[in-house]
Amino acid sequence: MRIALDAMGGDHAPAVTVAGAVAAARRLGVGVALVGARPAIEAELAKHQTAGLDLTIVEASETIGMDEHPAQAVRRKPNNSISVATRLVKEGQAAAVVSAGNSGAMMAAALFVLGRIKGIDRPAIATVFPCTGGQVLLIDVGAITDPDPANLVQFAQMGDIYLRAVFGVARPRIGLLSNGEEPTKGSKLVQEAHALLRQQPGLNFIGNVEGKDVPAGLADVVVCDGFAGNVLIKTAEGVATYIRQVLREEVTRTPWHTLLALGLRGAFRRVGARLDYAEFGGAPLLGVEGVVIIAHGRSNARAIENAVRVARQAAEQGTVAAIRALSPVIA
Repeated sequence: MRIALDAMGGDHAPAVTVAGAVAAARRLGVGVALVGARPAIEAELAKHQTAGLDLTIVEASETIGMDEHPAQAVRRKPNNSISVATRLVKEGQAAAVVSAGNSGAMMAAALFVLGRIKGIDRPAIATVFPCTGGQVLLIDVGAITDPDPANLVQFAQMGDIYLRAVFGVARPRIGLLSNGEEPTKGSKLVQEAHALLRQQPGLNFIGNVEGKDVPAGLADVVVCDGFAGNVLIKTAEGVATYIRQVLREEVTRTPWHTLLALGLRGAFRRVGARLDYAEFGGAPLLGVEGVVIIAHGRSNARAIENAVRVARQAAEQGTVAAIRALSPVIA
């Protein structure tokens, strides 16, 4: 299996993208097509031991910056690394595409090149969120900020399929993000979506969940509009960073604290890993005709490696085909 990787995407590309691709090829045994400026990619590959690894370079002469307008940039720069990588999926040369670049451009390229699955009105970005007892899938976290109630139902259905296929959850609990547990709480969008979700016999809908319920693991899938989801995930990242900083300050406040901390290094390391976005890789864009993984813009090599892993899992488990099979029900 080969994964197309936008080697030029992200705050630290191409150094971390190439390093992540090398690690993925070595540890996962997967092929990676590095898409971007050949000289820059070759220079980074020269820093690693790549003998025997399935790594190829696909030339793309243009890149899209984080500050560029997504749709306009994709149209104006047809040979950009995101679009070229996505076309590899369209042409069957890659099983999935991964990018840590401009997420709006990745979404635009996916829609222009791959298109939506028939019956899916709007795609959604789903991301794994650490919680008590494991992890929860949050959908949508930024693709669609103004969905209608029917869109939220589709998000729930796609999240249900993804969790079953990739994480093996037999009957995911579906929750709807709101400011109260009662069906009458929330915006008009939430109230109408709640009524629709209750009518879906194939979903294990448990009702509304509040923000505090997400890290508590009350639901396996939490459905929301892209604005609320993005604010929630960005706030959680900030809180996690703050907690790590406070712990670091406190354990070095006195020599005695430092000594105690030395004995707890393993525990601190495990806590850090549970709160580290890099361990979760990337977020799938669900609802398009291909496996598309959007990684964090500030991804390090470990995050890129895990994004490739997530892409491989989604491709192997046939998530696109599963959502496609559901389209008659959705439509």
